[in-house]
Amino acid sequence: MIENLVKSLGTELLYYFYKKDYDVQSLRQLLIGHPEIKFVSLVGVDLGGNDTDEKIPISLFIEDTEAFIRDGIQTDGSSVVLPGIASLNDGKVDIIPDVDVKWFVDYNYDNIDHKTGKPVGTLRIPCFLKHNGKFIDSRSILKQVMNYLKQEIMTLLDNENMLCDLKIKKTDVEDIILTSATELEFWVRTPENNDVKVKDLSTSQVMQEQYWKRTKGTVRTALERSLIILDNYGLDAEMGHKEVGGVKAKLTSDGTTTNIMEQLEIDWKYADALQAADNELLARTFVKEIFQAHGLDVSFKAKPIEGVAGSGEHTHVGISLKLKNGNYINLFTAGNVKEEYLSISGWGALLGILKNYEILNPFISATNDSLDRLKPGFEAPVSIVASIGNNLESPSRNRTVLVGLIRDLNNPLATRFEVRSPNPHSNTYLVISTLYQVMLDGMKYAIESGQGHKDLEAEFKKEYGVEAEYLEKDRMYHSELDVFEEYSEEDRSKFFGVPPTTVWDNLKSFTLYPEKMNTLYQGDIFNEKIIHSYYLAVLKRWSTEINNRILPQFAKLLKNFQPLHLGNQYMNSIDEKKWHEILELKIDLLKDSDIRISLFTRLRNAIREEDYDLAASLLVEIQGKMKILKGMFTVYKRNII
Repeated sequence: MIENLVKSLGTELLYYFYKKDYDVQSLRQLLIGHPEIKFVSLVGVDLGGNDTDEKIPISLFIEDTEAFIRDGIQTDGSSVVLPGIASLNDGKVDIIPDVDVKWFVDYNYDNIDHKTGKPVGTLRIPCFLKHNGKFIDSRSILKQVMNYLKQEIMTLLDNENMLCDLKIKKTDVEDIILTSATELEFWVRTPENNDVKVKDLSTSQVMQEQYWKRTKGTVRTALERSLIILDNYGLDAEMGHKEVGGVKAKLTSDGTTTNIMEQLEIDWKYADALQAADNELLARTFVKEIFQAHGLDVSFKAKPIEGVAGSGEHTHVGISLKLKNGNYINLFTAGNVKEEYLSISGWGALLGILKNYEILNPFISATNDSLDRLKPGFEAPVSIVASIGNNLESPSRNRTVLVGLIRDLNNPLATRFEVRSPNPHSNTYLVISTLYQVMLDGMKYAIESGQGHKDLEAEFKKEYGVEAEYLEKDRMYHSELDVFEEYSEEDRSKFFGVPPTTVWDNLKSFTLYPEKMNTLYQGDIFNEKIIHSYYLAVLKRWSTEINNRILPQFAKLLKNFQPLHLGNQYMNSIDEKKWHEILELKIDLLKDSDIRISLFTRLRNAIREEDYDLAASLLVEIQGKMKILKGMFTVYKRNII
């Protein structure tokens, strides 16, 4: 049987398999039958969302497969982001293979094995990171959360008439399925001779010239190949299309295209939550490599271009019961979808996300550009508010809210929540983990409170200032309106909470909301040590990026703002006045003197002195003045003949 399997696969590339389908001997034979697989790489994901990669000869894995799977390999703390855990004097970290998920084979199509005529492959094995006998990585956190949630739901099943709207006995349940999916948005561009202007991009966006338009040339080829590759790896790609951003490329005399600048999106089928996060990591890697092979740069930054739509990674979460008779029941679907939006558990899960979002946000928006994306006017969520649809017959498609209820009246298994704030650089493992933690908190409230569907719906739809048992009094949580058009900035902050403007604002939530933090601490998975390590990692990245990237980039831009009117025969007093105003603002930002310190220097000093409140305030002030200065220089330049 093994020989036949190896022979049948021998002429094909092996893209993935499940270790649980093979004993040790079968696994060895499978790999021996694919000599193009030359290396093995153990893939752990640290708290910073970075995945490890090594090139270990596959012969070592085959030589002692059982020990390799059981013990993995060792590294030191310098290789992974685990501050406060893996220290200089206690840095040993074990990378242990996960035998319950897909193992992928990553092929290098630029390196063809001369014996087999196939690209050289690396077996990438998703792993856990262990330090002093404890698992401390992003993947293990998600797995622990999934196991804890399943245990708690089984306990809640004792109250069988409340957990879901259908009468289900605990003894009828075989498993609890946590499903997730992400939508990957990204920008692609030609790396050289690209003079696309922000004004052109912004104009195209406002005029909706690119949204879901036909892809052409190398972009089309790379997109199609990406979808095919994702299918080969079993991700079941569902769609690839243009997003809102982009401009029309230019055709050169030799028939090639240049000045490519387009925003794309790729979606694939949902999966088990841990597998979904692994799939998203794999998809990002392959998409980037495929587009680069076609001469295109790929950016997964949340806001790669100021003034133009950023890239999100909408994250979907759901829970189903798998019954012993083979049927599935969506835990969030109402028993009668024509009378109710959600089940009791569904209402609880939604309330849990909304009430506790302040402690979710540090895991969702953990980079400077993630906050740059979350600004009014670019279809990115700013306020903690949800939409369920204008009526029971019309599911929500409100693009301005934080959370949307996804329903399909003809498919009860489709009910889920779409969280619109994550971006491609969010740590998907931790995003999903924290979402399920707060959803569980809300589900417990909904069930233990004994309230009915209409009571929970009324709490969700409560007005500002109305007392509620679970949600906060001085907040609103529901709107079917365009929250950017129908509410002023002042009203949004009043009704839905003041949105954070910096990463530091998000990190402060860990101390500002101790009661909500208890929601994360349940199950002792997100313990204080893990939270502190994550806090240190994000804080270091935030401050380092400000010092070493943002301020130098701003300084370079400022130094390029030079007088254009001097020596121009058509110069006039208006030019002189505008340049003087620009120069004053440049000096305020960049130039130190004996009597004053520039904003740039004050920000660097605040970071050095660990005065992060001041640093955050100065960063916002600098960003605001840089935006004003860019506009001033544009107006000044227009008047130069």
